[in-house]
This record gives sequence, structure tokens and C-alpha cells, in this order.
Amino acid sequence: MSASILSVQTGRAAPLGPDRVPSAFVKTARTGAVAVMRLGLDGDEQADLSAHGGPEKAVYGYAASRYPAWAREFPALAAHFTAGAMGENLTIDGMDESDICVGDVHAIGSALLQVCQPRQPCFKFALRHGNKLLPKAMVRLGFSGWYYRVLKTGRLEAGDALVLHERPNPDFAFARLTQIIYHAHATRDELQRMANMAELAGQWRATARQLLES
Repeated sequence: MSASILSVQTGRAAPLGPDRVPSAFVKTARTGAVAVMRLGLDGDEQADLSAHGGPEKAVYGYAASRYPAWAREFPALAAHFTAGAMGENLTIDGMDESDICVGDVHAIGSALLQVCQPRQPCFKFALRHGNKLLPKAMVRLGFSGWYYRVLKTGRLEAGDALVLHERPNPDFAFARLTQIIYHAHATRDELQRMANMAELAGQWRATARQLLES
């Protein structure tokens, strides 16, 4: 597998949609090297820290290969579906949700990033593109993208390769995790794995423990 960064985006909080909801969903492409810090890329913001941001949502990656499928699903919005349209920081060429496992560590530039959870779409995705059906479509299609935590700060830029540095859970595919989180269909063994998986985001470990206890 050969994957690389197609583009890098960051955004500042600003009013979004007719109700002018504060959001940093709209991103701007960056040129040159961008610093990767513990809580995300230099110059990137989150308007609602109760739902966004933090160490387990530090950097959001999205597969460039998903955009043609979005255009087919919503042809009236086809022109919207270009790099950054999902609010991602990293638009990634040559890799999607089926190519990674939970906890994969990617070396990108001089930074080390770890895949830790999928994105759960919210109403701001609908506001950004003016179509309330978009969040449900992301759940149905499973084109979630993935959040990284930052294991090592550094710098990255468009054109950098993604190098698989470590794969601690080769038998727990990210696409399977997405199905579990989106559709709540998991075996007891899968829930036990999730509860004990240090590489998985804390909220999903806690959810798995609660389901096991119930």
C-alpha cells in the first residue's frame, strides 16, 4: 500500500449556516510544512470543545477516493466534494477505512500519528453543504474518515508519504469498528477487545465496558 498526503487544511472558528452557528468546519488549504502539536495542527481551531478537539480528535484524516462516491450520491453537490469538504485536516490519497486497523501508527513527515476512532457526523456537516441528509448518508456509507492522536509532534506537508510505523491490532479492522460504532452490532468478544484496547479512544472503551456490564 502506498499512501500520501494530497492536501493539508486548517480552519478558524467562524459563523456557519443561516443560523450562524460557530464552527471551524470550513478549512483552508495550507502550503509548506505545518507544525503538528499534541492537540492538532498549528492554525486549526474547534468552536465547540465539548464535542470536538482534544488529544483523541487531534487530527482528522479523510480518504480522497471517497469524494467521487459522494458526488454520485449527491450529484447536485458534486462541485462541493473536493479536498477539505469533510472538514478534514489531511486529505489522503491511496488509503481509506478498509486499509487500516485500530491503533495503526503512521509516520507522516517528522510526526507520528495513531488512528484511534472514526468521525461521527453532526448537524454541522449538513450546514456546511446545505443538505440535511448528509450525516445519515455518512453513517450508511461508512465513509467516516478517521481521527488521529499525536504520539510525536513534528511537521508535515502535502506530498508526504504515510508510512505504517506500527500495527498493534492487525485483526481489528477499522472498517469493522466503524460498523460497530455506527450500527451497534458487536459480539461480546469484540466488546471485550474494545474495552481493553489501549489504542482505541477512551469514550469507545468506556462504551464497550458499559455494554458488557449491562
